[in-house]
Amino acid sequence: MNKHMKKITIALAVLAVLVSMASCDSQLDVKNPNNQTTYDFGYTESDLQEAIIACYNRIRLEGTFARVGYTLDAVRGDEVWNASQQWYLPYDNLNSNGQIDIGDQWPWRDNFHVVNRCNLVLSRIEQMNVVSDNLKRIQGQALFLRALAYYNLATYYQEVPLFTDYGQYSSIESMYAENVSQDEVFDQIEADLLQAIDLLPPKTAGGEWAKGRANQGAAAGYLARAYMFRHKYSEALVYLDNIINGSYGSYALTADYGDNFREGSQYENNVESIFEVQFLDYGQGGSDEEWTPVNISTNATQGHAVESNYGSQELGSWGDLAASPWLYNLFKAERCTDGTLDPRLYWTIVTYEPEYSSYTGTTNAAYPNGGDPRSNVVYQQEITRTPRCNNTQGGMSIAKFTNARNNIYASITTGLHCGVNLRLMRYSDVLLRAAECINEISGPTAQAIEYINIVRRRAGLADLDLADFGSSKDKLFEQIANVERPKEFGCENGRGIDLIRWGFFYDAGRFAQLCQHSCYMLDTGEGTPVSTQELTVETASDYSYKYYTDGFEYFPIFQGIRDANKNIHGNSANNHSSNAEAWKQKYGNVHPVVSLQ
Repeated sequence: MNKHMKKITIALAVLAVLVSMASCDSQLDVKNPNNQTTYDFGYTESDLQEAIIACYNRIRLEGTFARVGYTLDAVRGDEVWNASQQWYLPYDNLNSNGQIDIGDQWPWRDNFHVVNRCNLVLSRIEQMNVVSDNLKRIQGQALFLRALAYYNLATYYQEVPLFTDYGQYSSIESMYAENVSQDEVFDQIEADLLQAIDLLPPKTAGGEWAKGRANQGAAAGYLARAYMFRHKYSEALVYLDNIINGSYGSYALTADYGDNFREGSQYENNVESIFEVQFLDYGQGGSDEEWTPVNISTNATQGHAVESNYGSQELGSWGDLAASPWLYNLFKAERCTDGTLDPRLYWTIVTYEPEYSSYTGTTNAAYPNGGDPRSNVVYQQEITRTPRCNNTQGGMSIAKFTNARNNIYASITTGLHCGVNLRLMRYSDVLLRAAECINEISGPTAQAIEYINIVRRRAGLADLDLADFGSSKDKLFEQIANVERPKEFGCENGRGIDLIRWGFFYDAGRFAQLCQHSCYMLDTGEGTPVSTQELTVETASDYSYKYYTDGFEYFPIFQGIRDANKNIHGNSANNHSSNAEAWKQKYGNVHPVVSLQ
């Protein structure tokens, strides 16, 4: 080969290499949209629209609201007990040893899933030079969802690590953070929600803002809850009044109480809903039940398993949780103005009440839609007795957020299948909280009584009279805490949090009252009728708080978490330490038990 040809050959070889390199570079620049990482995702508005949906998805995990994250607070309360006598028992008795996954770990794990995703969204937005109106709304939703997660964490575990910057996950040192005081967590919750109110649109913006997205009303409602947990009643009342006055959109009570627990677009995200967790209607999702925190299947069922805990084992559920006889008898103690039963009993507890069948076709304040022609039907089975919650232990099963009164399918399919949206906050809560705040600030007033009466009228009950309460804050508080709230919200998430914020674990009289409320009767066999009798600690089979130890109003932090992160110190449950003195130093005395007679 002559020199000339050799030069041509070398030139061609170099050219081939350059072309090859250019080709490789071109391939390296191609990004697979299905295989993105946190390093290259989240820098566009369209990315962040997808990311905020992923944040909502995290509140539908087992440890958030698809099962135990919702029901653990219900069983911590005094109107729900553990009928299975297993599974939830340490959380009913409030004596977990800190080594049990379902309560000591799952809500921690899954709520931090929400926090982590929200932090990615918030950190990306902070890095952007221009923030559009759409990005502001994304930011507002991320702030609300992070605050919601921290509200759950702080009210379950008392002291938790505080992550507010996605950069904290970049090193072991910052990721393995210590847990901070509950007050520091609530400071962050309040700051997030205040900012969210400014960024989010009102419900009147319509579309998704009225159909499940977090909006101004949701942020204001949860801000009021956060304030009230720390007894900031004046601050809370400002935002409750704003909701009532329509500053964040139009809210009202549904005419039919049951519409808050029905499935379907005509009932869910209704005028009463402040915020609810969205689940696909029964049978509309896929077939994959994802119990793990991965939850990424495109064929997921997209339902919840609260029904599997609340429903009757006779009809297919696990039969874990039952309503307390105290709650049942509280409903039976007061009739509607026309003599009918309080309709909230029907929608709260699955009991056989022969008179239900006589309400069909009647129209009154308690049953505005003419009664329910299916009122003696549970899961398409006619009943002439109260079905047993648990086949061996008995108990009254819970109707709320189940198919018991919806009558869509014949029997329960356990698992993540129920499609009834979980209403986390309703307008009735706003009204009763406003009444409570007014009472704490000024004592009984006509306005406080009127807010309570609005809720009572929907149920068909007689109005309360201001004169019956005089100037006694304690008496009106008793009415709100142990009559109005349990009947309106019985067996929903939130009662356990109320008991803590009211200090009921820190006063001998109040604790004795909790013990009385939590009494239950174990049945002796399947032929035994389910007991609905009024009980005392002397006549009951047992009562939930018999096994309570100081500090266990909060759930212990899972020992495995503490082993992995040595910076995590134990909370009051881990340390078996009382919160009574610290609570009283902050908030004063607990309202004493008073008679309403």
